[in-house]
Amino acid sequence: MRTDASQDGLLEALLDSWDRNNAILVNLLRALPDQALQARATERGPSVGELFNHIHYVRLVFISEDAPEFAPPLPEEEWSGERDPDRIAEMLNNSARTVREAVKSRVETGQEMNLHYDHPILLLQHMIWHEGYHHGQIKLALKMAGRPLEDEKAGPVTWDVWMVKTQRPRGC
Repeated sequence: MRTDASQDGLLEALLDSWDRNNAILVNLLRALPDQALQARATERGPSVGELFNHIHYVRLVFISEDAPEFAPPLPEEEWSGERDPDRIAEMLNNSARTVREAVKSRVETGQEMNLHYDHPILLLQHMIWHEGYHHGQIKLALKMAGRPLEDEKAGPVTWDVWMVKTQRPRGC
């Protein structure tokens, strides 16, 4: 199934929303105060670093299940304690690119996802919802650890990425 021009524009807008979602996560990572990757909302809850690693892992698990031809090897741990922000950013950018390529290919070729989702676009929507949920957990963990990320710092690198017209994703 080939798409017409209006559908191509819609696919590009959806893929752009995915790119912006990833840029927001990477920007959030880059905006963290020093030592914030160890912050936790609760004593037994995941750390901020573990949440970022979980996001990367989940992206790759769903690709391995739904579009395995695009799947790189899975990380050994879902809740990895990786603490190097540059390495985490690289992982997020790589997994975001993998998700983007898989969804784009499946939509353009009319191929269904293998296991989940009635349409490949639903994978993007699920990931954006999932990652927004964890974005909130990250900000809560920072607040609970006494290291809140102030709106003046977070807003321009998160909300503005969504809202400013003609803005291309920053930070990834």
